[in-house]
Amino acid sequence: MKGLPVRRLVWLWLCILPLGFPARTPAQTELARTPASAGQTTGNSASAAPTNGAMAGAPQAPQAPQAQASAPGTISGTVDFQTQAVEGATVTLTRDDSSAKQETTTGEQGQFVFSGVAPGPFHITVEGQGFETQSFSGTARPGETFFVPQITLVLATVVTEVKVLPPQVVAEQQIHEEEKQRVLGVIPNFYVSYLPASEAVALTPKQKFELAWKSSVDPVTFAGIVFIAAFQQAGDSYPEWGQGWGAYGERYGAFYANVVTGTFLGDAVMPSLLRQDPRYFYRGTGSKKSRLLHSLGAPFVCPGDNGKQQVNYSYLVGSFGAGAISTLYYPLKNHSVAGLTVENALVRIAENSISSVAQEFVIRKLTPRRHRGVDPPDPPSSDSTSSK
Repeated sequence: MKGLPVRRLVWLWLCILPLGFPARTPAQTELARTPASAGQTTGNSASAAPTNGAMAGAPQAPQAPQAQASAPGTISGTVDFQTQAVEGATVTLTRDDSSAKQETTTGEQGQFVFSGVAPGPFHITVEGQGFETQSFSGTARPGETFFVPQITLVLATVVTEVKVLPPQVVAEQQIHEEEKQRVLGVIPNFYVSYLPASEAVALTPKQKFELAWKSSVDPVTFAGIVFIAAFQQAGDSYPEWGQGWGAYGERYGAFYANVVTGTFLGDAVMPSLLRQDPRYFYRGTGSKKSRLLHSLGAPFVCPGDNGKQQVNYSYLVGSFGAGAISTLYYPLKNHSVAGLTVENALVRIAENSISSVAQEFVIRKLTPRRHRGVDPPDPPSSDSTSSK
């Protein structure tokens, strides 16, 4: 071996040296490279068994964050008014989304509760009869109980609409109702007001003339004069006219002229000039004596357009004026002008008193479409009278 060169000996040694060590597997090589990791893994594996065994009897793990975020909650509160609980108020819960609204009513202590409320913004409205609607908005968090601050109701504002009409418009409405008044549904009863004088609106001059015209040209007025002229013909009233159709026409025309002049003078011209009301105001209450005096005095006392009682100058002057005009078409052979004037005026005044008494005690019950008025008190029954 001395003769071998040194270089060859070194090469031979390097070739023989690996044969003296066993070959490593890849796993051994990996473990050799990471000894710390291997020990840590082994230790964790050893401790895993007792840890898993301990958790077998422990409570379940908390829910996932998504489940906690959608947990429903509760909303509650109370409703009062001036420190007193309000029972029966309607409480409504609504959401910004399209979910169905919830509704309940407050209990005896004014309390309300909504359960199973999904988290998120909400709105509450409280409604009660006679109260203004109150509202509250808030945001419910997952799984919490939201206490709404005390909700206090406020009395609702009552808005009353009052229409103020001009007096002439109100008077026109009242006249329109009076023009429907007919005794037995046929005979005109226009000049009677079943409203108290304090409620009746004064007529304008135009309305007084319109009412006089309507009364004068009513068909029933013409028909009534037919019978009156016939009675005068039968009684040979004003014999100067004689008998026959010509005389009947004279009597018919004279009486109708007397009616028209008396109506316009006493119910339109003079009331307009003197500012007085030409209508008869039905009383309907009080003793029979007071009602009788009221009706008999109608030609002599009347309400003015100012609502105060006055001497009925309009009717008195109108009656005597109509009597004076009647001397132009009535025969004067057996009458003087003054005598005929007074006679016709007194007849007209007497007719007014008699018709007013009939209005007060009889005609009202025979007028089906009368304007609203005052009913006389019912007389006491026989039972109550006998018990006294």
